[in-house]
Amino acid sequence: MKPPPFEYLAPGTLEEALAQLSEHGCEAKILAGGQSLIPSMNFRMVQPAMLIDINRIAGLDSIRRTGQGGLAIGALSRQNKVERDPLVAQHAPLLHETIPHIAHPQIRNRGTVGGSLAHADPASELPVYAIARDIRLRLRSAAAERWVDAQDFFQGMFTTALAPDEMLVEIEIPPMPTGAGWSFQEITRRRGDYALMGLAVYIELAGDGTCSAARLVYLNAGDGPQRAREAENMLIGEKPAAELFEPAARVAAESEIDPFGSIHATIEFQRHLARVLTVRALEIASTRARNGGIA
Repeated sequence: MKPPPFEYLAPGTLEEALAQLSEHGCEAKILAGGQSLIPSMNFRMVQPAMLIDINRIAGLDSIRRTGQGGLAIGALSRQNKVERDPLVAQHAPLLHETIPHIAHPQIRNRGTVGGSLAHADPASELPVYAIARDIRLRLRSAAAERWVDAQDFFQGMFTTALAPDEMLVEIEIPPMPTGAGWSFQEITRRRGDYALMGLAVYIELAGDGTCSAARLVYLNAGDGPQRAREAENMLIGEKPAAELFEPAARVAAESEIDPFGSIHATIEFQRHLARVLTVRALEIASTRARNGGIA
C-alpha cells in the first residue's frame, strides 16, 4: 500500500524544525527513522498532511556523559549506534542489554531511540527500559523546554505527554550506583518478532544486602508499560532469595499486568510467561547486584 499525499519539509536546524512544528501542529509528524511511522502511513493508520524530516539536523544524535555521571543520548541516535557505543555498555548496561532485542539489525540501523519512545508502542522494549531506569526526557517547542519523567511520559497506547508542537530531543539516564543489578528478558516466537511477554528489572542493594530499590516493568502486558508496584514493594527491605522471587512474580503476573492475548498467546499463557520471566530476571539482577555487575 501507499500513503496518502503529504507535504515534505527537511529543516536544517532544530529551531527551524520547531517553528515548522509550531505552525502545522497536529497536521504534522516528525520523521526520524521512519520504522514505525512509514508503515503506519502505508496502512492509512495515520495520515499526516506534513512530514518534518529531522535527519539533517546536527547534534541530535550525540551520546555523552552528564555532570552527574549518567548519560545523555540525543533522540536521533540510531539504535545500532547506541547498541555498540562503549559509554552505553559501561554506564547504561540495562540499555545495552535491551536494545539487541529490538526487531532486526536492519531496523535498528534506521530506527532511533527518540522515535521508539515517542511512538509508545505497548510491545516496545525501550519504554519499559525508560521507566525501569527512571530516565528523564527533554521536550522542546519553539517557545519553551521542559523535562518529563518517564513514568509521566507514557500515557496509554501510542500516547505520550508530547504536545502537538513539541519534539523529544534528548533523554537523560541517571548514573548506575554501586550495588545495582539489572536484567531484560522477553520471549518471542522468532528472533526479531514482537515479544509475547517481556520485562525490564532493576534493583539496588543496600550495604546490608537488602533490597533498597526495585523496578519491574512489563511490555505487551497492557496498553502501555506496566509497572508492578506491589511486587516491587514485596522486595524492598528483603534480601533477594529464590523463595522471595516466586511470590513477587506471581503477584505481578496475576494482579498487576493486563495482557490482551493474541493469536500467538492466550492471556493465561502471557501471565505464565510473565511469572517465569520475572523469576529469571530477578535471579540475574540480584546476582549482578551482589557481584558488581557480573551475573
